[in-house]
Parts: sequence; structure tokens; C-alpha cells
Amino acid sequence: MLKEVKPGIYFVGAIDWDRRLFDEVIPLPDGTSYNAYLIEGSEKTALIDTVDPTKEEEFLLNLKKLGVKKIDYIVSNHAEQDHSGAIPAALKRYPEAKVVTNQRCASMLMDLLPVPEDKFLIVRDKETLSLGNKTLKFILAPWVHWPETMLTYLKEDKILFTCDFFGSHLATSNLYARDEAKVYESAKRYYAEIMMPFRINIKKNIEKIKDLKIDMIAPSHGPVYINPKFILNAYKDWVSDKVKNEVIIPYVSMHGSTGKMVHYLTDQLMEKGLTVKPYNLTNTDIGELAISLVDAATIVIASPTVLFGLHPSVLFATYLTNILKPKLKFAAVIGSYGWGGRIVDQLKATLNNLKVEFLGTVLVRGTPKKEDLEKLDELAEEIVKAHNELNLF
Repeated sequence: MLKEVKPGIYFVGAIDWDRRLFDEVIPLPDGTSYNAYLIEGSEKTALIDTVDPTKEEEFLLNLKKLGVKKIDYIVSNHAEQDHSGAIPAALKRYPEAKVVTNQRCASMLMDLLPVPEDKFLIVRDKETLSLGNKTLKFILAPWVHWPETMLTYLKEDKILFTCDFFGSHLATSNLYARDEAKVYESAKRYYAEIMMPFRINIKKNIEKIKDLKIDMIAPSHGPVYINPKFILNAYKDWVSDKVKNEVIIPYVSMHGSTGKMVHYLTDQLMEKGLTVKPYNLTNTDIGELAISLVDAATIVIASPTVLFGLHPSVLFATYLTNILKPKLKFAAVIGSYGWGGRIVDQLKATLNNLKVEFLGTVLVRGTPKKEDLEKLDELAEEIVKAHNELNLF
């Protein structure tokens, strides 16, 4: 796709309509895009990021259609291959170009790609680079979501090029984020799956850009934001310490017993005014679970015992929750077993990254009986009490 963003600034990236899995783990229900931007200054021309190697030909064709004869600078905001993978091809087409990035990113690029050391122009935090009538300013933003990430600010046009930061996996023919409801959903999924483990670092990096005058935010996945406050406010909410009056229940039920417990607890919590989101892990898009983790106050993990431990699907969901490091405040465990097990110890060990208070455990032998349902009533009361103490109602 070739489109003009502003006079002298062009989108030269590619849309991947068919991709349905990222990093071999992240579902992409709406495809994605690899955004690259060409900036034509009065004296120099700069390319901001490239594309995934699978879209290399389309990317080079866009530059050809635009009539680009020379590129002076290829700015690499992030070394990951979906953004920098086509740098070698761009250097082959435009051998005079220098790869502009920070020292850490340069080292990683040389590990990942055949880019020789003498092709780099190393920049530091807040350093600028003149294109003549346009000026690039570089802002180091480590751990968003890799340690070498930086942002590039085009001062005269007030455009912030953020690479993965503020991105969304969304294939769309619209250059700009006009359908904010749809973009919000995709951006929140993107944050949940990729950015959430680095919530504290993201807070710091949002603070670094707060004084910039920004008319547009141009990420390297998804559409361009012509209303920057929309995505900035969304991120400020997501990275805050605030949680909502929500309980999520990832579960598996092999013979129906755990399922009965989940449905009973869900009804009890709903009757008490909580929002409850149960996820049957045998048919759940794991990304939907990740999205719910952004805001929820409580997670109740529900599993039958398989041999001595958690059901493998529950174990995976628990592991995922642990590495995503959501701002959950409370956790509980429910489930069914036939002849014994150690699922509580296994679960607590798997959630060692989370600073949560465990509110209770309800494990039953076989199908839940009247006394077991009464224990679920007690757990529901404990969850309500905990949420009340945080003033979530």
C-alpha cells in the first residue's frame, strides 16, 4: 500500500491480510500490517522502519512507484524482523544509505541480519538529525517491548513514529484510525499480548513524550492515529494501577464437574453485581483471555486434576497469565479431582510473578455436592468483600 500521510511523507509499508498467527503463539483474527514511512526532506530522504521479509517485494515496489532514487537514512526503531527484516534489501537497492539507530539496536541488528557495522549511524537519546527542512529527533524507549526500542519524532510535522508502541494488529485499507471502537479493541489486544509485561516501563516512556506536540502517532502495526489523545488516554488507563469490578475464570471441565462449579460461581458473583468472564479454554481464543487480564481485579482458575496436576490447557493459561504480569489483585482456585492431586501448589508456583492475595480454594471429589456449593457461596462472599475493600462497586 502506498499512501501520502502528509506532504512529503508517505506510507510505503505492506498489509498482511492473511496472517493469523504471530510469533507462532499470538492469534491474529484481523491480520496485521508492517508500516514503513518515507520522509522527503529538502536535502535528505529518510525511511522510518521497513517490513517483514515476507512483504519485501511489495515494500520495494512501493518505493519504486514513488520514484525514490536515493535514500540517505534508514531509521530502525526496533530490531525485530517484522520491522527491520527488509533492511538488507533496502541497503542493496540504496547502497548509499546509513542505518540510523541506537547502539544497542545496532548490536542486535548485526546479530539478526547481515548488516555490516560500517553501515550504522549511531544516535543517542534526544539527538536530532536534519533532512534540510525537516528534523528527526530520537527518543530512547527501552523495554517497549524490547530493550533497544526507540521512537522517532518529526518535529516540523509533529508526527511521532513509535514502531510497536501504540500499535495494533489490524489489517485495514484505512490509513487513519477513524473507526476508533474497532481500533481500540485491536490496540487493547495488542497491548495485552505484547506490552502488558512491561507496564512499569511503559509508564516511564509515556512520561518521556508528554511534553511533545503530537498531531499524529504513526506506529508500525495498524492505522495511524490522527487523534493522538485517543490512544494515549487508553494506554494511561491500561498501565495504571486501577482495576475493575471484574472476575475472570479460565477453566476446563473434562467430565462436567468443574464446569458445574464454574457456572454456579459465575451466577453467584453476577447476582452480587460483579462482571464475570468465564473462558472455556478448550475453545477460547487465548487473546480474548489476555484482553480481560488488562482490567480484571480477580482471577479464579478452575481445573480438573489430570494425574497429579492441572489440566495442560489450564497450566498453559496460568503460565501465560504469569508472564503477562497483569495488575490482578486477587486469585482463587476451584476444581474437581478423582483420587488426589497437587494443583494448588502447582498453580501458586506458576503464578510467582503476580502480587496477588489468594482468597480461597474449593476442591471437590467428583461432582459438587450441596456442601461444596456452600463453599462456593463462601468464596463468592470473599471475592465481594475484597472488591468492596478496593471500592470497586
